[in-house]
Amino acid sequence: MPAKLNIGLSRKIGEANYGSRGASVNLEVELDSGMISDSQLLRERVQLLYTMARQSVEEELRRSSDGASSEPVHSNDNGHGNGHHTQPVGGTATQSQVRAIFAIARRQRLDPLGLIQERFHRDRLEDLSIREASSLIDDLKRGTVEVRT
Repeated sequence: MPAKLNIGLSRKIGEANYGSRGASVNLEVELDSGMISDSQLLRERVQLLYTMARQSVEEELRRSSDGASSEPVHSNDNGHGNGHHTQPVGGTATQSQVRAIFAIARRQRLDPLGLIQERFHRDRLEDLSIREASSLIDDLKRGTVEVRT
């Protein structure tokens, strides 16, 4: 009776401006019963599949970093299924940027929503562009954000 072997591998790499991108692959193969009883052969097959998966993930990450003209995408999904749909790089702020703005502003006792309304005329941090969010984070870190009273 054949058995199924499932190998999965994923990798995420950080990018500038609190962004990241990732790639993953899952391979499923059917093995005959003879391979399962031969532990050395099974180990070799598993290693081969992991090598193939690793190469595929690396190629995909290289392709998405080199292919700027093919408009790579960012997913702003927060892991709970209620994130934004996929946006082109340069689109809306990433969840990491939003969290960073909230955290830094709160530490400085600033109202993050008030900041973006005053500075960018937006009602939600998620509506900032990646560039705007990055600029605000840099200014907050430098302590150069001025708040009108």
